[in-house]
Amino acid sequence: MSLEKVIFGFFVLLAATLNFGFFIGDISNAALHNEYELFAAVVVNLIATVLKFGDRTQIGAVHLATSLVADLQLIAATLTWVYATQISTAGMTPEATASVVSLSGGALLANLVSVALLVIETTTFQRR
Repeated sequence: MSLEKVIFGFFVLLAATLNFGFFIGDISNAALHNEYELFAAVVVNLIATVLKFGDRTQIGAVHLATSLVADLQLIAATLTWVYATQISTAGMTPEATASVVSLSGGALLANLVSVALLVIETTTFQRR
């Protein structure tokens, strides 16, 4: 068993599960979407992205692409949350919440593709 593969798989799966935890719930109810969970999803996704930089294979390139998409969407969701709560006079409206949750949903889709690639890569691995 490779410790490197275990750590890589751990962060890929943790990124997806944290993102899912934030995403699930009524899209317009901010009380159901915890800002700390969004922050954790961003941090873990960034760590997963760094771990994907070393792979020079085609599937590694797709892994990196999915991670970059998830990072971009989660950072946009975070910026939208910060704007709504810290800058906008309207506060966290149902519309702003829907935007944040929708952006995290896009990141969740990218994370699910990354998990699917990880499963495919693992099942096609042949011992030598």
